[in-house]
Amino acid sequence: MHDHPTEPPPPDQFWDGFYRERDQVWSGSPNALLVREVTGLAPGTALDLGCGEGADAVWLARHGWQVTGIDISAVALERAAAHAVDAGVEHLVTWVQADLAAWAATDPGSDPGYDLVCAQFLHSPTELPRDRILHRAMAAVAPRGRLLVVGHQDFPPWSSHPAPEPPLPTAVELAAALQLEAHGWMLETAEPVPRTVEGPQGQLVVLNDNVLRARRGV
Repeated sequence: MHDHPTEPPPPDQFWDGFYRERDQVWSGSPNALLVREVTGLAPGTALDLGCGEGADAVWLARHGWQVTGIDISAVALERAAAHAVDAGVEHLVTWVQADLAAWAATDPGSDPGYDLVCAQFLHSPTELPRDRILHRAMAAVAPRGRLLVVGHQDFPPWSSHPAPEPPLPTAVELAAALQLEAHGWMLETAEPVPRTVEGPQGQLVVLNDNVLRARRGV
């Protein structure tokens, strides 16, 4: 009798299980680099890809944005909706359950696109066609709107994420892969940002996060 490798669960089941392990997975605070890059922009419509428990979407709504948050996990979205109610911005956020691997940008009402499309730490231990998702994200940005992508450059040595192979792209490499400038986009931010992370044994490691913000042409 031969043992057969266990089939990985479908992505929606994987992420629902991930969120069910704890009552709250993330801090509840918005990502600092989202705050840095969006503060000062005129609010409009925003699309948050992989919104998780909703901290970024709720922060955007609290600052006047009309937000659509998309995530594959119904468990995460239930928490996100509760977070929006607690913050008093539930009327400014629409939650959509969707697998980003199969998602395609749709016209948000009569608008020709979103003023901001953002993806913070869109990484997954399950298979995720990140480049394809980001190309679709570009298509969802309105003329003169912005694309914001914040991602890891590397993972801490204690992480459950395997070392990425090939390595994760820098912000400049991602901009080139998406051919942003060739398609008339203006790069506004494309840089690594270091942060110090404390491990489970109190060890300190400096990691880099990549920040890409680009503005679409007319």
